[in-house]
Amino acid sequence: MSDVRLPAGLAEWLQQRKVRDVELAFADVHGFPRGKTLPAAAFIQGQQLRIARAVPLQSCIGEFPDYSYYGEHDPDVTLAPDYGTLKAVPWARTPRALVICDCIDHDGSLSPLAPRSVLKRVLERYAARGWTPIVAPELEFYLFAAHEDPARPFQPPRLPGGRREAGFDAFGFSALGELEAFFDELYQACETLGIATDTCVHEMGPSQFEINLKHGDALKLADDTFLFKTALKEIGQRHGLSAVCMAKPLPGQPGSSMHIHQSVVDQAGRNVFSGAGGSESQAFFGFIAGLQRFLPELMPMFCPNPNSYRRFVKGMAAPVNLSWGLDNRSVGLRVPVSGPEARRVENRLPGCDANPYLALAASLGAGLAGIEQGLIPDEAAHGNVFKQQAASLPATLDAACAAMAAGCAESLFGADFSRGYLAVKEVELTDYHRQVSTWERQYLGFLV
Repeated sequence: MSDVRLPAGLAEWLQQRKVRDVELAFADVHGFPRGKTLPAAAFIQGQQLRIARAVPLQSCIGEFPDYSYYGEHDPDVTLAPDYGTLKAVPWARTPRALVICDCIDHDGSLSPLAPRSVLKRVLERYAARGWTPIVAPELEFYLFAAHEDPARPFQPPRLPGGRREAGFDAFGFSALGELEAFFDELYQACETLGIATDTCVHEMGPSQFEINLKHGDALKLADDTFLFKTALKEIGQRHGLSAVCMAKPLPGQPGSSMHIHQSVVDQAGRNVFSGAGGSESQAFFGFIAGLQRFLPELMPMFCPNPNSYRRFVKGMAAPVNLSWGLDNRSVGLRVPVSGPEARRVENRLPGCDANPYLALAASLGAGLAGIEQGLIPDEAAHGNVFKQQAASLPATLDAACAAMAAGCAESLFGADFSRGYLAVKEVELTDYHRQVSTWERQYLGFLV
C-alpha cells in the first residue's frame, strides 16, 4: 500500500493553484473512471477514502454480477493515490485535481478485481527478470455530432463550412483544420495531464481520427491512455461533439482500433527482442508465439463488447487471425521495419473500446508466457493473409467468453479477476440478447 503522506511540494502545488477538490479515480473493467472526490485540504492532511470492492466490476448497463460480488460479500477497498499521477483537471471550471489510485484490500494487497492491479502483477513478473516492457498505443476514434437518441445512427458533425464529411477526407488536413478548436483544447489537456502525444492523422472513416501516444513504460502508458480517453469525451462535450470509441460505430465504414506496439528492455536498456548481432532473439520469437497461442483465449480483454466483433471484416485492415509478418498490415501481429534497438511487435487485435490496463496485461502476459514456455511461432506470413487464411479468432463475444473461461486466463491473472470479469460479460450479454434490433424489425416484422 502506498504511503498516505503527501510527498514534499504537492501540498504547495495544490494550494498555489487554489485547487478545491481532488478526484481519487481508478478505471473500472470498461476503462470508465470511478472513484470519489475529496476536499483538497483533507487530501493534503492524508485522509483516506474507501469504496466498495465490487465497483470495478460494474457493467456497462449499470448492474453488477451475481450476489457473490456485492452485499455482505463486498468489503471496502482503500483508494491509495499514486502521487506521481496527480494532475490538474483540464476541463474543470472550478480548479480541481485528479490522482489515479490503486484499490487496496484489507490485507494491504492489490485488489485483484481492479484492472490496474491486473497490469501491475504482470509487470512484476517482468521485473523479476530485470525486464521492463515498453509500449505505444495507437488510438482511433470518431467525432460525431452531439448524439442524444440511441435509436438513430451517428452523424459526422456539421463543419464550419456547412458540410458533413461523407468520404475523401482520409489522410487530409481540411477536417483537422475545421475542428481546430477541439483539437487545440485536446492537445492542451494532454500537456496538462503529462500525456506525450505523437502523430495525428485523419483515418479512413468519415470524421475518424487517430492519435498515437509516444512509447514508454507500460503502466505510465496505460494511465495515459485512460486519461486520454477521458479527456477525449469531456472535451468533445464542451465542443458539442460526441467522441466515440466504439469499435464499429458505423456500418460499412472502418472500425476503430487500439494497436499496441510492444518491446522489452533489460536493466541496461537493451532491447531483449534483438540478439548481440542485431538479429531476432529467442525472446522475440517466444513472445510472438505466446501471443499466437494465448490471445484467442483472451479476446474479451481486447474486444470486450458485442459490437467489438463487427470490426473484424476481411479487407478493412482489421485482423481475423494471428499470423505474423514483417511490415504486413493483413496480419494480426505486425513487426514494423526498424533497427535492432527498436524491434517490436504490433498487436493489431484490440479495439479502441478496450480497457488499456487489461489489453496491455493480456498482451504482455501472453507474450511473457510464450517466452517462459519456450514456444515457437508459426512461419512469418507473406502477402495478403486475408486471401490465404480463414478466420481463426472467435467471431462473437459469446464465443470469446467461452474460450476465456476454458483457457489460460486464471493461470495468468488469477481466478478472482477472471471469473469476476466473465461474470460482468454475462450480465451484459444477457441484456444484449434481450434486445430487438432495427434489422429484425425491418426484415422480419412482415414475414408470415
